[in-house]
Amino acid sequence: MRIRDILGVSERNQRRATRGMQVALIGFVAIGLERGSIGIIVNASLGLGVTYLPAILEEDYGIPIDPALALWITTAVFLHGFGTVGLPGSPLSPYRSIGWWDHLTHMLSASIVAAAGYTTVRALDNHTDAVQFPSEFVFVFILLFTVAFGVFWEVIEFALGRLAAMAGTGTVLTQYGLDDTMKDLLFDTIGGIIVAIWGTAYLSDVAGALTAKFDARAENGK
Repeated sequence: MRIRDILGVSERNQRRATRGMQVALIGFVAIGLERGSIGIIVNASLGLGVTYLPAILEEDYGIPIDPALALWITTAVFLHGFGTVGLPGSPLSPYRSIGWWDHLTHMLSASIVAAAGYTTVRALDNHTDAVQFPSEFVFVFILLFTVAFGVFWEVIEFALGRLAAMAGTGTVLTQYGLDDTMKDLLFDTIGGIIVAIWGTAYLSDVAGALTAKFDARAENGK
């Protein structure tokens, strides 16, 4: 059973929530321009772009995206954007004033990465009989894939922080030390576990459409 069925949230309200957060991200970009903050501008702009990926996949590639999945993606980037901005008029942002905010956004972002890995593996498994992925393998693969991406992201954060320090400018991404990095990777793993357990409910249609794309490409290549 899907979470929206338990909570009684309609698809229409999910789409409204997605649109509302997209508008908020546009506002974050405006705040970044007003403050002259490159970090806010870049994070909010990239986040806004990510929110349109579900529509692009659905309209241009025929891959069905459940409204809950679009809301899930939008919520992850919205919370990240809000974490860099904070409330209007306040000098503090959630990333700096709320200890668990960074871990929450890491978990949500990691769950999206895990969803991409799950969908791809499941589509390949359905596409060809040459490879078979037992459920135990898929579970382990999702965790390893998610953690590997998390490590890559931490390296990017560290590199950008060092470059910003040498250039004397503000950084786009901030790393708060080794202890924080280890906690980030822990929450990345939790995000992967969530997808590994409940991914089928939300990602089956996406995996099925991707399988059809693989099948069509294989037929055209014969």
